[in-house]
Amino acid sequence: MTMEMKDSGSVVLTAYHPHSPARIPGMEQSFVQDVPSSHSPTSRKSLSHCRRINRMLSNESTPPPAFSRSNSQASMDSTSMEDFWCEVESIKESREDGSEEATLLEFKPADEGELEAEWLQDVGLSTLISGAEEEDGQALLSTLTRTQAAAVQKRYNTYTQTLRKKNKHTVRDVRDIFGTNDSSPTFETVPVSPVPSNGIQLPGQKPVWKSVSSNSCLDCRLDKSSPSVTEELSYEVSFSESITVLPKMQERLKNQRFKKEDSALPKFIVRKSRFGLTEVGDLSPEDMKKIRYLSLIELTAFYDALGVELKRNRTERVRGRENGLFGVPLTVLLENDQKKVPGIKVPLIFQKLLLKLEETGLETEGILRVPGSASRVKNLHQELEAKFYEDTFDWDQVRNNDAAGLLKMFIRELPSPLFTIEYLPAFITLVEKISKIKLQLQALHLLIMLLPEANRDTAKAFLQFLKKVVANEGKNKMNLWNVSMIVAPNLFIYKGKRANQQEMQAAATTAHIVRLLIRYQDILWTVPSFLISQVRKMNEAAMNNSKRQLMFDKGVRKLLRRKTMERERPERPEGAVTFPPYLQSDIPEGVIRVYAPLHSKVSMAIQLNSQTKAKDILARFHCENSHGSSQNMRGQIQSLHEVGGNIGQHCLDPDAYMLDVYHANPQAEWVIKPKAS
Repeated sequence: MTMEMKDSGSVVLTAYHPHSPARIPGMEQSFVQDVPSSHSPTSRKSLSHCRRINRMLSNESTPPPAFSRSNSQASMDSTSMEDFWCEVESIKESREDGSEEATLLEFKPADEGELEAEWLQDVGLSTLISGAEEEDGQALLSTLTRTQAAAVQKRYNTYTQTLRKKNKHTVRDVRDIFGTNDSSPTFETVPVSPVPSNGIQLPGQKPVWKSVSSNSCLDCRLDKSSPSVTEELSYEVSFSESITVLPKMQERLKNQRFKKEDSALPKFIVRKSRFGLTEVGDLSPEDMKKIRYLSLIELTAFYDALGVELKRNRTERVRGRENGLFGVPLTVLLENDQKKVPGIKVPLIFQKLLLKLEETGLETEGILRVPGSASRVKNLHQELEAKFYEDTFDWDQVRNNDAAGLLKMFIRELPSPLFTIEYLPAFITLVEKISKIKLQLQALHLLIMLLPEANRDTAKAFLQFLKKVVANEGKNKMNLWNVSMIVAPNLFIYKGKRANQQEMQAAATTAHIVRLLIRYQDILWTVPSFLISQVRKMNEAAMNNSKRQLMFDKGVRKLLRRKTMERERPERPEGAVTFPPYLQSDIPEGVIRVYAPLHSKVSMAIQLNSQTKAKDILARFHCENSHGSSQNMRGQIQSLHEVGGNIGQHCLDPDAYMLDVYHANPQAEWVIKPKAS
């Protein structure tokens, strides 16, 4: 249940919490200390309200909670907590003075069956509801791991039981879908042996691991004088399958304490398999859609394995403005911007605000924390709406703190939060119910994979900026704690009618989420290889289903025979390049033909061996075409792409071993072209 409470402002803090409001031990001392001298007069003005919030949260008349303090709450010092609540007060003041428009997000009640039906639709299994026999749903089911299949089965059982209670139409028995004798099987979660990321065990080969270079791994220490703890992460096995038997989570949380002096985050090292690493933008939109389906199934299975309930909100769709800059849905804003700059992935106004701050504001003391002038920010907001697209806005007049205020306002004014209304409770749960940082990170990783493309790209740009702010801590006095505490209310508060006491209390845990997002962002925007393996299997299953269907169509068989006689090639996948027949001859085993349409030498046959990497092929093309390449290619970063076969399109890691990739997808074509920005 999502709880709300009337408050003096118009703020709703999104956090699902099943327990009654409770006092946080030690919270009283957190708020009552004086504001540091570095705070602006506006912050000092808001301190009295921050103290009132503190008194509300420390109300001794409320019963104690059934759980201990959350990880982030237990580790907040007084200054950080003051920063957090004064930022909340600043947000409320900006809305009360009319500088931000009020957009209400109303929750729509739903029974459990309706929620499970939505879940089945969101994972691409709407065919289980409709009863239709569609190939995509069958292909998806055929790729699921044991824990993933159990998660689907559990939700489908709940859905069918609810329908039977309502005396609705006949539904398919779960045993018809999964081929089981018991509609509610029990299973024990045990570790499984790793398999290559392509899902095919190659005979006589052992996994070869290579550490990601240090510049792509963040320093995970909060206190740089303290030793860091290093853990390895592997993407070869699904997270839910690799969970072993855990102690009761309540007992673990009871003993969990995060104190600032010993709260260094572990340093995670991601090991590259022979297939390399894949970033979110390296896959085609069609394959990323399948990644989203699989991520939600895996996240559900992951929470099930931990004994944690995956909660999500159900809201009515809210229509924002259809033009302008602030308060416009990201998808609408991008559609408008792409008419001016084709292919853009992050809204222009957001990019410009980040650029302004990166050029002049990274060394400003208290950037993000010290608020700008409310009247100036309001006037700049109005002026931007009128002049931005006309390119007549004077950016030199914008002070750094005002630019930071506009940046935070843009995020808050989105009709739907950057991390989406539906899964904000899941973000809260991963901190409050999961104690181990590694498990928190895995849950957060899947939640990032779930984000819509526009939200994910915008969040990535924002987190990259925050990383730069923290890197300039020596001059701007904004460490990871400060930044996390200031940013959290802007990301996890959305506009509405009422604020809930328990939600305000739980909202402090969001600072820990922001800390994880900033620290581990390089990991979070990498697609787990076990999900890519499942996408390959889905595509193969879909192709096999299509082939079987075609065999029953005599007309199609005749057409295929005629095409074979005419020696015409089948339709090429999107992104492939058409070449003359003399370049399309049969290629021996272990030899690939690489096409480079922007080079003077557009095609080359390359014999692969066990040590050939993607970057070796790129270097060979560059060497042979260094003087005759197309003018369009110069200055662009070229990458080797795997196109077609069991993948839509895949930009390969330069360190990927090509013979392994070739064996995983022998029907693919290999094209050198610029990497999508």
